[in-house]
Parts: sequence; C-alpha cells; structure tokens
Amino acid sequence: MEKSKVKKIAIPKFADEQAEAKWWSGPEGRAFLKQQTAARSTAAPRGSRLLAKLAPAGSVQIALRLPSPDLARARTIAERKGIGYQTLLKMLVHEGLQRAESQG
Repeated sequence: MEKSKVKKIAIPKFADEQAEAKWWSGPEGRAFLKQQTAARSTAAPRGSRLLAKLAPAGSVQIALRLPSPDLARARTIAERKGIGYQTLLKMLVHEGLQRAESQG
C-alpha cells in the first residue's frame, strides 16, 4: 500500500500585514503550522544523549527563580562545555533526581 503524498504548504508573498494576518489565522496558515510541528516531532532529537533520552517523555514549561550568582555560574559552565545553560540545568536536575532517588 502506497502512502499518499501530502502537498507541502509554502508561505506566500503578502501584499500587506493585514493579508498576512488573515492567511496565518486561516485554514492554510494553521495547516502550515501543523505540518511544521509534525516535521519537527519526527526529526532526530538534537542535543546531548541525556536530553535525547528525555525527549520521548515530553517536557513541561515551568518558571524557576534562581539566585543570580548560580545562574551566572551555570552560564559560564555551559559556555565552557559548548551547550546552552538551560540544557545544562536540565541535565543537572536529572542527575540530581537520579542520585536522590538511589539514596532512598
């Protein structure tokens, strides 16, 4: 059985902002966004192996307040490692949770 090919939606040239807003809020704009989201979810995960393992679990956005010096240290360490500071913080939280769980 052959899968039917889905026509890739392209963003057209717009005459003005009003036409662009109308397109994005219409069925074609929404379909374009769905296509982009589907393409991203099937792509190979980027980043560290740890985050690749966490990717199938999904993620939830939270707000976390950290002391400024801790955030500055995280940014410095992350830059030295060549990764984003949020990625570093996620890795540290994951490692800390595993350690705490194994200690009982």
